[in-house]
Amino acid sequence: MTQFTTRLSIAILEMIVALFLGMAIAYLGLGSVAWIFGGMGAGVIVVKSYQTIIKKTLKPNKFGRKIGQAMVGLSIGFAIADSNLWAASSRLPLFIFLTLFMLLCGSGIGYFYSRISRTNLLNAMLATVPGGVATMSSIAAEYNRNVSLVAMVQTLRITCVILIIPLIAGTSGSAANKIIFSWEDYVIEKDLVYLCLLILAIIAAWLGVNIAYKLRIPAASFFGTLIVGIVFNSAIAYIPFFPNLDFTPPQVISLLGQILLGITVGEAWSDRVDITGKNITYACISVALTIASGFVAATIASLTTSWDWLTCMLVTAPGGSTEMILVALALDRNPEIVTLAHSVRLMALNLSLPLWIFLFRHWEKQTVVSRKQ
Repeated sequence: MTQFTTRLSIAILEMIVALFLGMAIAYLGLGSVAWIFGGMGAGVIVVKSYQTIIKKTLKPNKFGRKIGQAMVGLSIGFAIADSNLWAASSRLPLFIFLTLFMLLCGSGIGYFYSRISRTNLLNAMLATVPGGVATMSSIAAEYNRNVSLVAMVQTLRITCVILIIPLIAGTSGSAANKIIFSWEDYVIEKDLVYLCLLILAIIAAWLGVNIAYKLRIPAASFFGTLIVGIVFNSAIAYIPFFPNLDFTPPQVISLLGQILLGITVGEAWSDRVDITGKNITYACISVALTIASGFVAATIASLTTSWDWLTCMLVTAPGGSTEMILVALALDRNPEIVTLAHSVRLMALNLSLPLWIFLFRHWEKQTVVSRKQ
């Protein structure tokens, strides 16, 4: 069996297991994030089983997360297309301030983590600054740092945010916000015009992702399709014979996207994360501090705006940006505000990475010199 066939077979099995787990979780009343949780469970179960039976490691499915981000981005784009994005953009200075606050807190937490875990400063900073697992791990590999440690802390943070924040949101939401699962909601319409528009939307999404990659936009798979979803209905209104159409992609696209996002997190736990020894204890401390800084930022946002506490919490949640936007959308908690806030943070983090890496390496060298003296 070739590597491609093995990877494809595992992906299909993960999707099947995730569907069953997602249905079980959805029936428990956590419909807004049931499929992400199901995907996480499936990723752990399938990959761990493969490693136990075959005695081989499995490379993480990076392509799966890109596809998941594209599907979710398209769904969110259509959902917030009619929102007042201009009003939300007026809060741009606040979003920038909150981003800088989180980055500064992340730097302080990284320094503290380097001291208690006795690891080098650059490694600690890459592990604790709110960023993507793949991005920070690749930087760690480039500079010959502890990739496993960076992946563990980043994965632990994202997992905790995905688990904790939606659960808090679910308990603080009203019973009316709880989603009742039904397969009828995920059936694709068989109308010919609808199917043609769906194909057109998929082609537009593919083009949007490619353009986003060429422009080096962070999380290109997500933002490329997000923009397509926002402008799609307005654009097709100019096509002859298609007046006043209000196209919305089937919910099954969002479902599959959420499952794929969850699977990549589950696979990271099974294949790339070392949770032995004291590492996990120190990692838990740093993650707890990072989440606490997010709650402090949420408090600042709640004192300076008219947003409710849940919206502020979703805006400042440290990581899992796509997942937090999904929760905001599911609970109808200002998804356009949450989307713009996380977009600003992702942009700022990726654009400032060279500067942060330069500073981290400089501080690391200064620390080494001072220790020698």
